[in-house]
Amino acid sequence: QVQLAESGGGLVQPGGSLRLSCAAVGSVLSIKVMGWYRQAPGKQRELVASITSGGSINYVDSVKGRFTISRDNAKNTVYLQMSSLKPEDTAVYYCNAGVTTVTRYLEVWGQGTLVTVSS
Repeated sequence: QVQLAESGGGLVQPGGSLRLSCAAVGSVLSIKVMGWYRQAPGKQRELVASITSGGSINYVDSVKGRFTISRDNAKNTVYLQMSSLKPEDTAVYYCNAGVTTVTRYLEVWGQGTLVTVSS
């Protein structure tokens, strides 16, 4: 039993900042990778950023230089610091994690948190 608890979304003006957080809760032995996806209205879900247990980080080109992904291994938590936000960043952001439990490896999704960038 593992769940991902997301928080940090909201309404922000263009150029503003938000920080999203996602904590894995349950019988977690290890987390291989954690990432953030987003889905804007009328568009497919896309991978925004990911970070592996070894510290390897990837970003989608559209957020490079503006977003920063980080983690706190002791708390099984991943963060997404978003700055210089643009209206096109408006989307529901979903946390995703590859989790090892006592019985299996599985992928878990958060419930999503809405980020709206608008004047």
